[in-house]
Amino acid sequence: MELDIRQIMERLPHRYPMLLVDRVVEMVPGKSIVAIKNVSMNEPFFTGHFPHHPVMPGVLIIEAMAQAAALFSFEDDHEVNAASQKIAYYLVGVDGARFRKPVVPGDQLRLEVVADRISRAICKYSAKALVDGQVVAEAKLMCAIRVLEDDEA
Repeated sequence: MELDIRQIMERLPHRYPMLLVDRVVEMVPGKSIVAIKNVSMNEPFFTGHFPHHPVMPGVLIIEAMAQAAALFSFEDDHEVNAASQKIAYYLVGVDGARFRKPVVPGDQLRLEVVADRISRAICKYSAKALVDGQVVAEAKLMCAIRVLEDDEA
């Protein structure tokens, strides 16, 4: 299963400048995903990180992996949609994060995420980001799902 940017935006609440997934090239609902983030010099974070040597912040690589995880976790569950204004899908834990190589303008991040455990409350994932076949970042992620009250939505 593949998704283009329009289909991604139907499934995630994130918008520019925080939408960090451009395309899905493989997805097995509830199991795994391979997604792409094209890293451009036009990214707003490069203005200050760092003007003389632009590097994508590691926390945004982690965020991109978490967004990819949200895309496949509930694809077959029509009661849970991360883009819904009634659901909040939070990144609540990051373990074992390692950043192996800087990500720079012109790179294409390949986000590979596998579900370790998915439930209606807490989800756990193994994630890695690659550039040109080399792992540039990896982490264990934990996300929580919360149904928002009417006054929070």
